[in-house]
Amino acid sequence: MSGGVDSSVAAGLLIEQGYDVIGITIKTYKYEDVGGNVGNDSSCCSLDGINDARRVAMQLGFPHYTVDWTEVLKQKIIDYFVEDYLAGNTPNPCTRCNRLIKWEQMLAKADALGAEYIATGHYAEIVHDPVTNRRWIRQSPDAVKDQSYMLWGVKQEHLARTIFPLSGFTKQRSRSEGERLGLHLAQKQESYEICFVADNDYRRFLKDVVGKDRFSTGNIVQDDHVIGHHEGYPFYTIGQRKGIGVSAPEPLFVLDVVPSTNTVKVGKEHQLYHDALSAKDVNLLKYETLTEPIECTVKVRYRDNGALARCWVDADGLLQVRFAEPRKAIARGQSVVMYEGTDVIGGGVITSAFNHNA
Repeated sequence: MSGGVDSSVAAGLLIEQGYDVIGITIKTYKYEDVGGNVGNDSSCCSLDGINDARRVAMQLGFPHYTVDWTEVLKQKIIDYFVEDYLAGNTPNPCTRCNRLIKWEQMLAKADALGAEYIATGHYAEIVHDPVTNRRWIRQSPDAVKDQSYMLWGVKQEHLARTIFPLSGFTKQRSRSEGERLGLHLAQKQESYEICFVADNDYRRFLKDVVGKDRFSTGNIVQDDHVIGHHEGYPFYTIGQRKGIGVSAPEPLFVLDVVPSTNTVKVGKEHQLYHDALSAKDVNLLKYETLTEPIECTVKVRYRDNGALARCWVDADGLLQVRFAEPRKAIARGQSVVMYEGTDVIGGGVITSAFNHNA
């Protein structure tokens, strides 16, 4: 329970369905360690969120616990977030947190409490095929709130113990259910930022955590010519246009960041397009294997409409994707997620983007 509308309504609905509910709220970070909006947090998992979750539990009459997972989250999520930026990537900590914390850690806690299932307020559906005994995620009918992209990494055995009470819901329906249940937070504003970057300023966060001295001035390069200087390569992401710090006759975009040479490469928009990518840490949901290429719709970022591609997993366990048309600004570290209609086939973490016939 994050202290938001969705998880609170999910708990209320489960009680009405006859489940014995235990509320768990995760303390994900030490406020003094992450800086930013300390003392006035509005993000999920914030101090305000913990208090709201506790109030809902008291109102609906079920036990509520706050678990301090700051150390494990620092090791598995925050450190990864920092290290990935220092490696020149654009990490997606939420997909990793879903798999390692909200499911793996939470199910261990469920076992300790004698609970059979975990439930969340995610907008998605779990589908089970009794013939293959495989489970996968299906998109929510609410396209704005659909969270299927973020759930590609959840394991089969974890999905088997998961309930999504808001399957088929829209956000407006959730708010209406919250009103019906008499919850004080039914109209609470939503939070979109990364929970441990409460002010949504990852550059400030990196400076605070790593130290300003780690970020040295380097070259901004176009076609092997130095055209400017930057104050730290992790502060640039592939596809970025604004705030590069150089002027040119036509718009320039960040094409790559190269930690080994402390260089930011920029170029024209057409140079951002690639028709192929590779990905690691592959997790397949709908199918057990994917050795033969299949055609599917592929998303390379959360707010992506998706594009047609051929996909397969090679002998080295890497996901290979070949797009029908080149895609813009494919960033290392982001998640690539495959869809068959509204069903999530699986996904991985992007390691490279390229043009396969080049």
